[in-house]
Amino acid sequence: MLYEYSAADKYGKIIRSEMEADNLQQVLAFLSQKELKPLSVKPIKEVKAKFFGLLGGRITLSDKLFLTKYLSLMLKVGTDLLSAINILIADFEKPAMRNFLIEVRENLSKGLPFYQAFARYPRGFSVVFINLIKAAEVSGNLQKTFEDLSVSLQREAELRSKIRSVLIYPIILSVMAVVIVGFLVTFALPKISGSFTEAGIKPPTFSRIVFGIGLFIGNNIIVISILLVSIVSFFLWFFWRNPIGRAIFSRLLEHLPLVRNIYRSMAIQSFAYTLSSLMGAGLPIIQSMNITAEVVQADSFKISLKRIANEGLAKGMTMGDAFKREHVFPNVVVNLIAISEKAGHLDEVLKTIAEFYETNVEAGIKTLVSLLEPAILLIMGIIVGAIALAIIVPIYQLTTQF
Repeated sequence: MLYEYSAADKYGKIIRSEMEADNLQQVLAFLSQKELKPLSVKPIKEVKAKFFGLLGGRITLSDKLFLTKYLSLMLKVGTDLLSAINILIADFEKPAMRNFLIEVRENLSKGLPFYQAFARYPRGFSVVFINLIKAAEVSGNLQKTFEDLSVSLQREAELRSKIRSVLIYPIILSVMAVVIVGFLVTFALPKISGSFTEAGIKPPTFSRIVFGIGLFIGNNIIVISILLVSIVSFFLWFFWRNPIGRAIFSRLLEHLPLVRNIYRSMAIQSFAYTLSSLMGAGLPIIQSMNITAEVVQADSFKISLKRIANEGLAKGMTMGDAFKREHVFPNVVVNLIAISEKAGHLDEVLKTIAEFYETNVEAGIKTLVSLLEPAILLIMGIIVGAIALAIIVPIYQLTTQF
């Protein structure tokens, strides 16, 4: 447990620090040994964990990337695991990571398995991450596993960065479109409509419809905003947290034009890279396949992988034959798996497949964005044009009367 203490030395100088101890008596004994007079000693690990948990402190991808790179390097130069963890605790300022590392140190001090602390943070570390460490701990190959994990996390970070950079412009464009239309219907249309009413001018039907919609939105903007936020929040919860919603959303993405090819490529890339990593770590093939099925997001691929593992491989079928029974995988992937299984280098071929489909995902997203940008501009142009037309037509009619 982590304790925070304040103590005075023989000159009266106040010293404040933290230390790890099993109980309060150990802290007091340490202070006595250092000839320090204790003023305040209190446990802080639980308080910090709860406080930062409320603030949403969590272990991010960059945290995991730093952790794996650092541990790989330290183990490579001969540092023992406990010493490496102690240095990391001193280096990390983020409370979520420090509390996690302190728990890792406690487990190691008690002789508990290294992977066990990672398993207690399922939201921070995936089932693949945990099982790779578990397998490496058994085989005594932690350094290589952390090195492979850092490479995998680096690839994931780079892919996310590329996707984010591609999507940022359409997102900004969409936000600007909403802001402009919101300004027009909330402030501009009510004033223009009021001017026509005061002047005794009866606009044409089209203009009255546009003015009516604008006035309704402008008068009920708060209620509409709350309603929209509530609907969006519900759908996000339903399709993200609810298993039924996630299954529906997965099926929708698999059949949605323009998106389905990207989604399928992402599923194949995830399957190939995950299975390659698990097999390289020495996990049994059936266990590796079941773990991979849990990682893949697309439901059709998830079901197929479980069927391959439990109804094919478990009954003595070869991977090639088991994959040929499933129609969700492209023929080229199935054939490569069958050939590489016979040749004995399946994990290497799976890595190549993963790299190929990762490139497909990047290209697919760029193509999708190139189609979205003009579509957003077109929709924005239609809305703004309709508003402008609704204003110009009655003004033109009024000028032609003179």
